[in-house]
Amino acid sequence: MPLTLYIVRHAKAEDRASFMADHDRQLTPDGTIAAARMGRHLQGKGILPDAIISSTAPRAKDTAMVMAEQIGYDPAQIRLDDALFDGGPKAYLAALNALPASVQSAMIVGHNPDVSYLAEYLTHQSIGSMSKGAVVAIVFDDVNWAEISGRTGHVTVEIGPKQLPAE
Repeated sequence: MPLTLYIVRHAKAEDRASFMADHDRQLTPDGTIAAARMGRHLQGKGILPDAIISSTAPRAKDTAMVMAEQIGYDPAQIRLDDALFDGGPKAYLAALNALPASVQSAMIVGHNPDVSYLAEYLTHQSIGSMSKGAVVAIVFDDVNWAEISGRTGHVTVEIGPKQLPAE
């Protein structure tokens, strides 16, 4: 049975102020709206992942929570992973490789450039820089989570909030 991964770049966050740590930046109101719209879009497509993993940074965590609420996933079940904030693409891959076999679809929410690099690494397809709030869906055939690595998946969907139909 194929595995599906939804890679999400956090939605629009406030600009970094000189007194604020990058980790602590929050979503803007527009970012919250974009995350909700993307979540509703995914829900309308019948997408409900078995697991959601997010960076601990508020902008990523809040993107994950807003999207989870929209798709019908219990936000209390989101697994927060501190390594996703500054750990590079290897931290994302480690989080995915550790998923149990019972998970058939997963969502991982994090930061650029790591999420864009991860998508390109897993698929060897040109993704470019994912826009804020964008989702890339990748399908893996005939592998388990521990086996996913470079060139093992293929992109099935790539969409950003600006590409969503008007509501």
